[in-house]
Amino acid sequence: MSERGTALVTGGAGFIGSHLCDRLLADGWRVVGLDDLSKGRIANLSEARGYGKEFQFYNLDIRQEGIGAIFDKHGPDVVMHLAAQSGVRPSVEDPKHDADVNVLGTLNLLEAAAVHGTRKFVYAASGGTIYGEPRRLPVKETALSGSHPQSPYGISKRMVHDYLLYYQRYRGVDFTSLALANIYGPRQDPHGEAGVVSIFGKVMLAGETPTINGDGNQTRDYVFVDDVVHAFALGVDAGSGKLLNVGTGLETSVNHLFRMVAEATGFGGEPTYGPLPPGDLRRSCLDPGLAERELGWKPWTQLGEGLRATVEWLRG
Repeated sequence: MSERGTALVTGGAGFIGSHLCDRLLADGWRVVGLDDLSKGRIANLSEARGYGKEFQFYNLDIRQEGIGAIFDKHGPDVVMHLAAQSGVRPSVEDPKHDADVNVLGTLNLLEAAAVHGTRKFVYAASGGTIYGEPRRLPVKETALSGSHPQSPYGISKRMVHDYLLYYQRYRGVDFTSLALANIYGPRQDPHGEAGVVSIFGKVMLAGETPTINGDGNQTRDYVFVDDVVHAFALGVDAGSGKLLNVGTGLETSVNHLFRMVAEATGFGGEPTYGPLPPGDLRRSCLDPGLAERELGWKPWTQLGEGLRATVEWLRG
């Protein structure tokens, strides 16, 4: 048995989840990874599988009844919940599916955690969507009160926060909710809709022309995956009952990001421009001050440094 106990990581074969599995194993946890492999990849778990019996993996959807049996068998002390329908565009196209996975799937996990005495539930919230179109930037956690998310994805992610408060108060499951900015880094899917850094990088390395949706002046807060994983690790023992922003507090326009990725890849061309998808925010940037006070967390990876690491991974 691990000295730290057992951590269940949902979305464990995904971009962030697989990095988190690696980090927890290195920290001395026994890790149970859970993923339906709709987005996650077994290849992402090669490092985790090197830990032998300290790591186990289940190919399972978080909405399935089999969740209870996994809690029965492993009795996780901590749940790191990253599995989700994680796209704005798919949520606009199919709000029911989005709610089914993000709300009912999370409730399935919370119920199992309550029944089996799990002590902490660390949740991946979406800092880029739960606050809606922010009035002030960088956005603080207090903006959640009275916020109106512009996509079903943002609505489902915001709703879970109220369920977390309920389960903490009435069912004994402590939580920390991390409102994540736009995460990038190695293992990010260059074929999805959310990973603009890896999408740009992959297209540029192939010598093809990237497309920017909208005019490119929209901004996002880009935070490196290792920094995010560190926040999850700290959330095990701190931040009780809190929503905490995990971002850099810096706005970067898509046009500026394009130029930085072009420099990292050696791409000399210009982008083409396409329509802006529905539900997308104009500006997004998170104030990480509360996470520093509650967790002792700060982002430490500069954007240029993180982009170079991501491009090197994309080069293979």
